Amino acid sequence: MDAASLPLALPAIAWAAFAIGAVFGLAAQRSNFCTMGAIADILLMGDWTRLRMWALAVAVAIAGTAGLQMAGLVDVHNSIYTGSRLPWLSHLVGGALFGVGMTLASGCGAKTLVRLGGGNLKSLVVFVFLGLSAAMTLRGLFGGWRVEWLDPVALQLATPQDLPTLLAARFQLDARSAWLACATVGAGSLALFALSSRDNWRPGPLLGSIAIGACIVAGWYLSGHLAWLAEDPETLAPAFLATNSGKMESLSFVAPYAYSLDLLMLWTDKSRIVTIGIATTLGVIAGALLGAITSRSFRIEGFRDTPDLVRHIAGAVLMGFGGVTALGCTIGQGLSGLSTLSVGAILTVGAIIAGATVSIKIQLRNS
Repeated sequence: MDAASLPLALPAIAWAAFAIGAVFGLAAQRSNFCTMGAIADILLMGDWTRLRMWALAVAVAIAGTAGLQMAGLVDVHNSIYTGSRLPWLSHLVGGALFGVGMTLASGCGAKTLVRLGGGNLKSLVVFVFLGLSAAMTLRGLFGGWRVEWLDPVALQLATPQDLPTLLAARFQLDARSAWLACATVGAGSLALFALSSRDNWRPGPLLGSIAIGACIVAGWYLSGHLAWLAEDPETLAPAFLATNSGKMESLSFVAPYAYSLDLLMLWTDKSRIVTIGIATTLGVIAGALLGAITSRSFRIEGFRDTPDLVRHIAGAVLMGFGGVTALGCTIGQGLSGLSTLSVGAILTVGAIIAGATVSIKIQLRNS
């Protein structure tokens, strides 16, 4: 693909991204896939079913991404997750704040889109405030705080931060062998954990998890292979069409909120395009809407009272700041990031779980 095909390629890329998002939204709606819900299920009922679903989705994402990497179809080092600079404080603080925020807002960014597709008007409010907070953290008031206080605290590694590259450098291994070993251990362990319960062999959880993990792989293939330019005609650096970061992207639902609002507000600006992140965001809503209609679960739902509104707004703001600071959310880091076997993704996911766990326990104590 070259620059001459750009005007024709962009619509096709956007529609493909929309389709991937729609599959994700439909699968999440029908299987009730939710990371925050998985944590709450364990704390409230001792039910590990949804956490096992999440583990299987990660296993599929890791296996598929490793396959693309070893086949030479994509290079995960072109993503935001595998840089040699590891901003560990941003991952920990951002992840923890995101975990608290998704508890207050009744779900993460992906669950917000699924609920919105199902008719939940509370999620519309969360969408707007999360998008505003994300925009402010990218290049606004919150961004100044992030850049001054959090981002400078980082480790500079000698190699990219994905585990296969780190292990290959440490033990003088072939890159393909390191990827095969890490992916086998990581995906195999998670799949074994996920499928060790009979509940997760039921069609709903099983197929939903596989479909969601496959969407991450499809996202990488779309942005990292089909939308890849050998080089930017102006800078001569590797370039990827229809991505807001200019790098290879898969599914993530924090920064795309901000870019979606930005596109709506500047629609007549011809320099603005429907990027992969925006298209997948819209696709998730459409897929969830289809799932809600076909399952007859679509219903309009609003806030119970003013405190409920305040909690959701506060949660949305925390998710916007935390997700951008940590370079991703429960999907952006929890699935896309982990599929690259990134150290930063591991730190972020741990912080998200910790933040959500503490927040849920505080809510239980005060209820």
